[in-house]
Amino acid sequence: MIRVLLADDQLLVRAGFRALLDAQPDIEVVGEAADGEEALLALRDLCPDVVLMDIRMPVLDGLAATRQITEDPRLSAVKVVMLTTFELDEYVFEAIRCGASGFLVKDTEPEELVRAVRAVVEGDALLSPGVTRRLIAEFAARSKEPAADGTLAPLTEREREVMALVGLGMSNEEIARRLVVSPLTAKTHVSRTMVKLGARDRAQLVVLAYESGLVRPGWLG
Repeated sequence: MIRVLLADDQLLVRAGFRALLDAQPDIEVVGEAADGEEALLALRDLCPDVVLMDIRMPVLDGLAATRQITEDPRLSAVKVVMLTTFELDEYVFEAIRCGASGFLVKDTEPEELVRAVRAVVEGDALLSPGVTRRLIAEFAARSKEPAADGTLAPLTEREREVMALVGLGMSNEEIARRLVVSPLTAKTHVSRTMVKLGARDRAQLVVLAYESGLVRPGWLG
């Protein structure tokens, strides 16, 4: 079972998400929180696999809560999916930088919410190719000249190539077609790259691709 925690200050939103997710045979909502502090307490008590976290909440907002989650080694296995009212919410970019595995708009289609929960547990991130590319474009626009710090030293040439394609927003299937390999092989390369670099998920791999200079602004086309 995939264990989910709901963190949103709107009771009706939580109730709607709970009804949808609890109806799935492989998903269980194990708890709810109305603000970021409640979410952190519930996380440590309930140990969910995924947190659906609203960005704007009282007491402690979702961004600050996500930062604490990703900085806590005890919560390293928890995936955070941010919830926002608008796709281009100004905080979404920073949420990905803080370690969120992706984000969803609150009026997303029910099947997309369910798919997203399953996807982040499997190690995928950012959830939508269109959203991925918008976030990458935003990151490219904000990125600075990278420092030569040897971050990518552990990677093979093929792993660097795969990481660059991830940084351009490609899915495993798209990477497989580009490199003329199977999707499973592409997924294996992505997974090994994340392990070697200590990346929590695909979203962080995108950030590292830009911060290391492997992918540079202007490559999106």
